Order: sequence, then C-alpha cells, then structure tokens
Amino acid sequence: MSILDKFRLDGRVALVTGGNRGLGREMALALAEAGAAVALTSRDQERADEAAREISESATVSTMVRGYACEVSDYAQTALVVEQVISDFGGLHIVVNNAGINIRGPIDELAPEEFKQVIDTNLTGVWNMCRAAAGHLKAQRYGRVINVGSTLSIIALPERTPYAASKGAVWQLTKVLALEWAPLGITVNAMLPGPFSTEMNVALEQDPEKYREFIARIPLGRWGDLDEIGGLAVFLASDASSFVTGAGMTVDGGWTAH
Repeated sequence: MSILDKFRLDGRVALVTGGNRGLGREMALALAEAGAAVALTSRDQERADEAAREISESATVSTMVRGYACEVSDYAQTALVVEQVISDFGGLHIVVNNAGINIRGPIDELAPEEFKQVIDTNLTGVWNMCRAAAGHLKAQRYGRVINVGSTLSIIALPERTPYAASKGAVWQLTKVLALEWAPLGITVNAMLPGPFSTEMNVALEQDPEKYREFIARIPLGRWGDLDEIGGLAVFLASDASSFVTGAGMTVDGGWTAH
C-alpha cells in the first residue's frame, strides 16, 4: 500500500458531531472527500440535512452523507443516533466529537447555569458519544476517535472559565480512553485548534483590539482558515495514524510553541 493510499477512508463510516457548521462541517467534508461515508449531527434536523446535502453535492464527494438531530448532552440521544447510524450505514469506524459552545465572561458575571451548559455540551457530550459508541467499536476491535479540544486545553485566557475547564477535561478524557482502548485496536486522539474563523469567534474577529491581541500571540500572524483543519482530521481517521494514540495535536499557527 502506498503512503497516499493509507490516507484513504473508502469503506469507512464516520460520525461527526456538530458537523453542520464551522470546523465540524469542514472535517465532515474532508472525511467524505477521502472516501468515508459520513453521518453528521446538529441540534436541529433541518440544519443537519442542509449541511449533508451541500456536502453530498460537492464535486469531490462520491459517498453517502446524512444528517441527524442530536443533543449530545443527552445520553439517550447519543445512544440513539449511534444505533441509527450503524443501522443506516452498516457500521461505524470513526467518531469525531466536535460539538461545542463557548460562553465568555468574568466568573462573577457568569451564571452557574451558563457554566453547566458549556460543560454539558463540551465535555459530557464527548463522554456520552464515546460511551454510546464503545460497544460497537470494541466488538469490531477497531476505531478512530477524534476529540476536538482547543489550545485552551493546555493554556489559559481570562474570562474563559467554562470553556477552558471543559476543553482541559476533554484532553484528559482523551488520554484516559487512549490507554483504556489501546489493547482493542481503537485509537483516541485530540485535535487542539487555535483561533479559526467560525461563528463562535465572530465577536472576537469584529473587535479590532481583541483581534490584534490574538494575532500578536500567533507566530504565523493570522487566524486559521476553515479548510486548514481537514488534513489533520483525515490523518487521525486513517490508517496513516495507526501508531498514534493519546496525542493532542495543536493546529494554532504556533501559538502554543511559546
């Protein structure tokens, strides 16, 4: 097998949470372009269907792409969507836990309910999906699990207590599961993106002072473009990364190299 063939995902089924927009949509597209059949989720069925249709209609995609409604903070919904994907696609090999939210502010100005909301989506949602997929992945003794953390999994910024706490925990969860599932042929890794031009970051991009503060921290001198996330997702989902597990890979323009 040539090195490029190792990156192909033909015959694989991928499930991408939060795959209807932003980084999730770009990763879903990249996996489909590499040959995987893709199931993507959103809280809203209509948005999931729209994203699936747009990806399916891309000239570079020839595999099945379907959308599903799922609130990842609800374990029953994650279990149901995993079961449905396996039924609809005939299997499941790749799980990308991307769904996430961010609520910013000083700790004394945030409501406890806001902290819980971020933790429930960003952390509990990852745990729920991993647990829901565990039985199937373990039975087939194969899987590629990719958890989307953040540069804030390993560094900190003020006014980010909910987000940084959730993403730091995702990184720890990734390492624990990598150890737990290594004997079963299942790899578990984390992608740790820095600033990208997503809906979540619109407010920061439109604030000149805050935008300059971010740029000053990034050696490459810019934010990431959405299409710069897909390559790493394909690598971690493919046989090219068969000896990589428990890794946290930054995609941040050099920010965390300081």
